[in-house]
Amino acid sequence: MHNFEISSKPLIMKKTVFYSLIFIVVALQAMVTSCRQGWTSGLMEEKPFGQYTDSLDTLRMHQHLRTLIERDSSKLAVDHMVKHRYDSLGTAIWFSENGIDSSAYMVVQHLRSSLSQDGLNPDAFLIDEIEEDLGIVEKQSFDSLGVDINEVLMRLDYNLSKSWMRYVKGQRYGFVRPDKVFNHLYYREDRGYYAHLFDYEVEMPKYDELLKHLEDADRHSYLQQSVPVNNTVYKALQNKLKTVTDTTERRKCKVSMERCRWQLRHPKSGERHVLVNLPSQQLWAMGNKNPLSMKICCGAWSTKTPLLASEIGYMQVNPEWSLPPKIVESDFKRHVGDSAWFARHKYFVVSRKTGDTLNIAHIGHDGLRNGGLRFVQRGGSGNSLGRIVFRFASSFSIYLHDTNTPWVFERDRRTVSHGCIRVEKPFELAHYFIPNADAWTLDQIRISMDIPPVTERGQQWLRKNGHRPRPFRLIGYYPIKPKVPVYIVYYTAYPNPETGVVEMWPDFYGYDKPIAAAMGRFYVD
Repeated sequence: MHNFEISSKPLIMKKTVFYSLIFIVVALQAMVTSCRQGWTSGLMEEKPFGQYTDSLDTLRMHQHLRTLIERDSSKLAVDHMVKHRYDSLGTAIWFSENGIDSSAYMVVQHLRSSLSQDGLNPDAFLIDEIEEDLGIVEKQSFDSLGVDINEVLMRLDYNLSKSWMRYVKGQRYGFVRPDKVFNHLYYREDRGYYAHLFDYEVEMPKYDELLKHLEDADRHSYLQQSVPVNNTVYKALQNKLKTVTDTTERRKCKVSMERCRWQLRHPKSGERHVLVNLPSQQLWAMGNKNPLSMKICCGAWSTKTPLLASEIGYMQVNPEWSLPPKIVESDFKRHVGDSAWFARHKYFVVSRKTGDTLNIAHIGHDGLRNGGLRFVQRGGSGNSLGRIVFRFASSFSIYLHDTNTPWVFERDRRTVSHGCIRVEKPFELAHYFIPNADAWTLDQIRISMDIPPVTERGQQWLRKNGHRPRPFRLIGYYPIKPKVPVYIVYYTAYPNPETGVVEMWPDFYGYDKPIAAAMGRFYVD
């Protein structure tokens, strides 16, 4: 018995150890199973598209993309670039196996908050369609709506790219081509061609650069930095747009904002320049402590003043006026052979070949169209250019000049010229161009323009020489160094350079409506 008891103790101990080991193994298995389930559950939670992640199919995405491309009938150049990109590469930009890129949400938020301030139509940027598809993805409501995740993701990607490109291209380059609008706007029946109304050099969109930024991680910041080139004026118009409710005034703001987007030469802050805004019928000479402002007269409806940027290079006092052939042909028909009328208006005719002055009485209607003749008006009192002209290079025979009909400046509407710009304060403008001129130089200009001199030297000269035939020609040609930029623009809403307050002016050439129409889907009243 004793031996059994002794022998039985090890057996009892062995059973205890055995069951303990079984318990430990079972516990470990339970822990492993629990951990495995937790780990698997964690993986499921980390799947970007939840249970639909396993439904992602590259082939089906490509098929849906092909359908999008084939059904895309947009004729916008910017849309064509997006379409070509997807057709060539066939890869997504805004999502990956890691989910929707955060920039998609930031871009939509930026557009949603900015489009109304930019005077643009949200519908043209597919915002509702994009937000609807984002909602489907976020709620994973593919089954409940009966749609394929591959279709939704590719449509979302395609529309985001179109929206981004439309906005960035539009803000940086404009939504319309101004030269295409203006230079196909006014057909001259009498001449058989469209009038050339817009002579700015317009920079075309750099689509390769835009596409590069669309692909890059900086796409949201690039969109935020996409502001019009004339941004100071643009911001003033944005603020004005918030305060106006009248449809016509809102159109003026929105169309003027579009003009700010065009990539062309705009006046620069701090730059000495002359700004002529045709609707305001006003000129501002900028760059001095206080702007010099004055009224102007500009082209009539049939002879509109063209829009351009150039540099004023010199001025002429008491200039002769060589009449453009078109003015000769249109204005001189009823005076052919009338020597008295030509003499009264100081016109004479010169042979281009010999330089001889010809007898007016011997020139018939055919002579008006003869390119070998030059019709000239003598300088001095009565000349249509007045007593001084400020010349700049352009594709047209136009310039800034004085006038022999100063009473026209009393009119509210002063669209009376053949295209040139008549200025209300010609001497003050001459002084602006030569700010460092000495007192005697300025008096020589005054005397030549029949303005009383202010210096003792000038007054003495006039007392001594006042009996001589006029015009006095103390100064004829005077170079302007450095040349001063001149901008002829057409803004029906614009911040007054003197006050900074946005003012509204009549659209007397009727340019706003065609620009709004050319903006198409992007414009909304």
